[in-house]
Amino acid sequence: MHTPRIAFTALLLSCFALCLSDVRAENWPQWRGAKLNNISNEKNLPIKWSATENVAWKLPLPGPAGASPVVWGDRIFLTSVDGQDLILMCVGTDGKELWRKTVSRGNKTARGDEGNSASPSPCTDGEHVWVFMGNGTVACYDVEGNEVWKFNMQDRYGKFNIQFGMTSTPVLEGDGLYFQLIHGDGDAATQEALVVCLDKRTGEEVWKQPRPSKAYAENEHAYASPTIYRDGDEAFLLTHGADLIVAHDLKTGKELWRSGGLNPEERYDRTLRLVASPTTAEGIIVAPSAKRSPLIAVRPGGSGDITNSSSYQLWTHDRTPDVPTPIIHDGLVYLCMENGNLSCLNAETGEPYYKERRTHRQRHRASPIYADGYLYLTARDGRITVAKAGKTFEVAEVNEIGETISASPAISGGTIYLRSFDHLWAIRKMD
Repeated sequence: MHTPRIAFTALLLSCFALCLSDVRAENWPQWRGAKLNNISNEKNLPIKWSATENVAWKLPLPGPAGASPVVWGDRIFLTSVDGQDLILMCVGTDGKELWRKTVSRGNKTARGDEGNSASPSPCTDGEHVWVFMGNGTVACYDVEGNEVWKFNMQDRYGKFNIQFGMTSTPVLEGDGLYFQLIHGDGDAATQEALVVCLDKRTGEEVWKQPRPSKAYAENEHAYASPTIYRDGDEAFLLTHGADLIVAHDLKTGKELWRSGGLNPEERYDRTLRLVASPTTAEGIIVAPSAKRSPLIAVRPGGSGDITNSSSYQLWTHDRTPDVPTPIIHDGLVYLCMENGNLSCLNAETGEPYYKERRTHRQRHRASPIYADGYLYLTARDGRITVAKAGKTFEVAEVNEIGETISASPAISGGTIYLRSFDHLWAIRKMD
């Protein structure tokens, strides 16, 4: 007589378990995650591993690249070089390669080991995947590897003139694919900086917006990537480079506001190219600069030039990450410096809780990731330092895989995916 109740209870438990599984298996659809903030909502991730411990699998790659993997469901997408071929790969979450496509040819490296033409990361919506290569080729494939459209941005928008190659990763938002093309000599008659939105379904231009600035010398070359600010129903595009952070309307590209202060005129640095990208949280945008220039925090909602606006300039900090993008979480701003030092600031005031605490004195090119109370800091030599999040500095674990890494990690399905120059690694609790 209790069988229906037992069956109903079992069904509820099964549904509950399925819901938990869905929450756990968060997609990582583009660089820096679903909300472009370097934050994963997954729990119970590994904080300790080695080249053999807690390694679910590792897959050899055809060549190096700094592009991060992206994950949707049971598929991982990543770009790489294979000699002169620029390729897109699809790998199952079981570690088996499903397909690879040659998107273009013509690889170029920068500074030996600093980057190549497969530096921008792909993005996906679970039905299609989009890829942008440093030689200008942009393409759309379905998740089975069938080409939907492809063209070269340089044919449409002019030749790239950028010292260390085009590394900016496009942003996928709704039906739009957004690019910042900030490069060249700044002369509008020959080479103007542009912000471009493409229809993700067709590759056709939705809009293009000139992005003028007074930047000169190397500062006209931006290696940062655009991002999206979101707060409830409010959303707009942020582009970063040429001494400025600029907000744009998503539907039209119209400039909403701009802020300087990243390369102060009184001590202008002719070689201060922007590499680290801005990050956002509700009510705040943190914009890094480079080298010895400041980092600034601004309030959204302004119009025109807000550089000297006391209403919108929240605070500045005297040190900035040069390459890794900052994180804002739970009222704290975390800065991973290029040399591996970590700082933690109050998001409202900019006051430091701790400043420049040493983790690992090595180049850090990857952006840090926050997950389940920890910060994952990835160094070029393959050491990943796991620090506890919070107002007090504490290193929880130090992990080594012994391979060069410049790509930021991706997290999905209880797994941390690390893309080294040699392998794609799946780090997962194996006990």
